[in-house]
Amino acid sequence: MLKLRRWVFFPPFFVLLGATIYSLVNVESFLQQVTLLNNWILDKFGWLYALGTLFFLLICVWVYFSPIAKIRIGGTEANPILTRWRWFAITLTTTVAIGILFWGTAEPLYHLHQPPANMDIEENSLEAAQFSMSTMFMHWTFTPYAIYTLAGLMFALTYYNLKQPFSLGSLLYPLLGKRAHGRIGKATDAICLYSLVAGMAASLGAGILTISSGMETMMGIKGSALSLGLITLAIVASFIVSAASGLLKGIRILSNINVIVFIGIAIFVAIFGPTLFMLKLGLQGFWEYCSNFIPRSAYTLGINDSSWLNSWTIFYWANWLAWTPVTALFLGRLAYGYTVRDYIHFNLLLPALFGMLWMTIFSGASMQMDINNNASPMYDVLQKQGAEYVIYAVFQQLPIPKIMSVIFLITSFLSYVTAADSNTSAMSGISATGISPESPEPSFWIKLVWGTIVGTIAWVMVAFAGIDGIKMTSNLGGLPALFLIIAVGIGMIRMIHKKMLSTEKSV
Repeated sequence: MLKLRRWVFFPPFFVLLGATIYSLVNVESFLQQVTLLNNWILDKFGWLYALGTLFFLLICVWVYFSPIAKIRIGGTEANPILTRWRWFAITLTTTVAIGILFWGTAEPLYHLHQPPANMDIEENSLEAAQFSMSTMFMHWTFTPYAIYTLAGLMFALTYYNLKQPFSLGSLLYPLLGKRAHGRIGKATDAICLYSLVAGMAASLGAGILTISSGMETMMGIKGSALSLGLITLAIVASFIVSAASGLLKGIRILSNINVIVFIGIAIFVAIFGPTLFMLKLGLQGFWEYCSNFIPRSAYTLGINDSSWLNSWTIFYWANWLAWTPVTALFLGRLAYGYTVRDYIHFNLLLPALFGMLWMTIFSGASMQMDINNNASPMYDVLQKQGAEYVIYAVFQQLPIPKIMSVIFLITSFLSYVTAADSNTSAMSGISATGISPESPEPSFWIKLVWGTIVGTIAWVMVAFAGIDGIKMTSNLGGLPALFLIIAVGIGMIRMIHKKMLSTEKSV
């Protein structure tokens, strides 16, 4: 029988409730306090974020070539619950969320016009464009997906093969043994639950703004507290209904539609956009990315501009980490019946390659339209209207802009619904007892509560305070998540060294 885990559910619930009330009562004070704390964390622990994420990627590479790569998740008799295509579709759409849609065309313009001060790169130049593209690869491909992959793989192996509970404490089982399910496990669940709710609210805020800006561009409906609230209500209602249908129903349909539309939009922009420029810049950016990957990952590249690093790369690692623990529970559930090496293919290699293609196309198009015009029209839109308007400005330079904008608007909606569906299920799962492979779904009312909380926080921040505060709030959860995933990495090494998983059962 499923029951509420009170010490997991209520602490993050009341902290988030308090933060929301505080932001309503005194927005300026709330943002100031959160900004100060966030900046202190990034300044003091920036080096650890950089080295830690590099450590995670190296462990994934090591595991890929280790003896356990052949082990089947769930045992030798386990049959996959998803086809390879559906597995890829769900994994991709639940991890990219609104991120690549919102930032794919906007972020490169920041790096194009505001490269690190000490690198002597002329702004809005081809050199700046190459740096910008390599930065997009850095922020959206192999390193962030390695964070997800390591945590998700550990959960899959401990949950299915070592028969541990549906809890974040299971991530620590190879390192701490049964102690992982005592107070440490409950505290881990509660802290990471808070982190993900705040992170989802930040992402939902970006989604709300993307949809609102699209409605203003196409229909002249300007954003207001009411219109933003109605958009929020539509999104939240959709992902709650989808989450209520279970793992293999709503999300399977949504993710399949999402991936097909993603591919269709990318092909359209690749064909009708500045194709040769995008390909050339993508190759140049990839070369720069590979050439500088280790020193840049180790926080030693000649970007001695700590302000730039903390504002971008370290900020991103903190945000990805805030999402990682709870997302890992969902990603781990999908892997049943596949091998460890398959898991790395579908959770690290393929999503990273997709992200690289997406950024080559969309970031390349956005920068080409800016570089080839003295007025810098894309950057002007970014500065005067906001990041959420850039993608629509890009479509205005291509054929059938209104149709493409409508398709993109619908895709943005479905993309967030898909990601929120998976994480709402995972959040609800660790809030309840009795979750198991045989009974994988928590009660609907728990999903309803968390979905409502996420929607309320996102709407409050977007309508009354902007999303900066909640973004930084979500990043605060990146610090405990960083230490957790470092422990997971050490636990993975120990699990392989101690042969906790029998390689005799490999396939």
